[in-house]
Amino acid sequence: MAIGEFGGAPATPGQSGLLLSAPLYWLYEMSHAALNPSRAWADATRLFFKNPVNPLSFTTYGKSIAAACELFERSTRRYGRPEWRISSTMVGGERVPVQISSVWERPFCRVLHFERIFGRNPHRPQPRLLIVAPMSGHYPTLLRGTVEAFLPNHDIYLTEWVDARMVPLSAGHFDLDDYIDYVISMLHALGGETHVIAVCQPSVPVLAAVALMEADGDPYVPTSMILMGGPIDTRVNPTVVNDLAERRGTEWFRRHVITKVPFPNPGFMRDVYPGFLQLNGFVSMNLDRHIEAHKQLFMHLVRGDGDSAQKHKEFYDEYLAVMDLAAEFYLQTVETVFVRHDLPEGEMTHRGRPIDPAKIKRVGLLTIEGEHDDISGVGQTEAAHRLCANIPPDRQAHWLQPAVGHYGVFNGSRFRAEIVPRISDFVLSMGHASRAARSGLTKRRAQNGGALHA
Repeated sequence: MAIGEFGGAPATPGQSGLLLSAPLYWLYEMSHAALNPSRAWADATRLFFKNPVNPLSFTTYGKSIAAACELFERSTRRYGRPEWRISSTMVGGERVPVQISSVWERPFCRVLHFERIFGRNPHRPQPRLLIVAPMSGHYPTLLRGTVEAFLPNHDIYLTEWVDARMVPLSAGHFDLDDYIDYVISMLHALGGETHVIAVCQPSVPVLAAVALMEADGDPYVPTSMILMGGPIDTRVNPTVVNDLAERRGTEWFRRHVITKVPFPNPGFMRDVYPGFLQLNGFVSMNLDRHIEAHKQLFMHLVRGDGDSAQKHKEFYDEYLAVMDLAAEFYLQTVETVFVRHDLPEGEMTHRGRPIDPAKIKRVGLLTIEGEHDDISGVGQTEAAHRLCANIPPDRQAHWLQPAVGHYGVFNGSRFRAEIVPRISDFVLSMGHASRAARSGLTKRRAQNGGALHA
């Protein structure tokens, strides 16, 4: 989860008042509006120099002009929410269509069901997975590859978080406590026998939600939870991101990255951590790599290497599409997870109620980490096993994936080849164990009832 890695964001000059509360966001909006004529001119110029009727379109000069104009247009574009682009999947060697629909909805989130339309039921069990996407700046479509990897063998549900600038103030606020409530409500809506996967940032609220459900004896507690690259205990192998949060403190982030949504957005005057500031942080962490990637795009366009250029465009269409976060959620997460370390310290609460991971006994636990993860250091997610001390050893597992960074924990070739099969095997084994336990309990109840009746 990004927490302001750029380290030097401009501070908003005021804490209240319409004209002083949101100048940064207003300037951003005005700069986009001011660039519209230039973008239109660049696009027209690109089309002129790519037109086959124009003899210059076949020259290096013409191709260079067209490439430069396209690069300018893409660099100044405002990227919207990407589409899922998942229409089918392979199940048991047979291609089946996929329909995406919303099955649960609240102001800040909805749950999507990637429903596979079978002609005949598959022979292999298809466990239900609730994938909790990170609410950390990018849209959940960043997990497109994650969903595609699990679809052949699982019934997939996924959280699609809403851009905070699109939520009216009348819908209320959204903080970490609300996040936990949302997760519990989702699990209730899915009706039991669900396996929950938390990708990165959601690991803490998902673990907290499961602990609360176990403490209450909730019948809809998930069968297993899989925590992937999550900041359970950021004191373990702290990264640059972790050190920055502790060094700066919550008030620094409140002063430097929180601003108000400007008119005419639906969330006008809502306090947010804007997506464009988050993107500034993402890019700043690896600025040289992004500059080189765009140089390569220019060369691909000039040489006519369409495949390489298309791969670049697809990646950056996703990477540059960002959403605003509700300020109260962002600040509470920074304070609770990165500054005070409340969960591993045993001091985390939910609306005043203590959260005790030791209450978790029925839920299987699998943790996944990446060897080169520079966001959640090695050992930070594995710390969940120490906190969940009462889960039986045969219902716990940990996997450290070699040669991958943070992104590789939930996407990419190694994820598909090595991580997905381990998660699927764990989910199946936990499902079998859970059904066997329920069957044994039913038999014992029947025997006890029969003896009592006799």
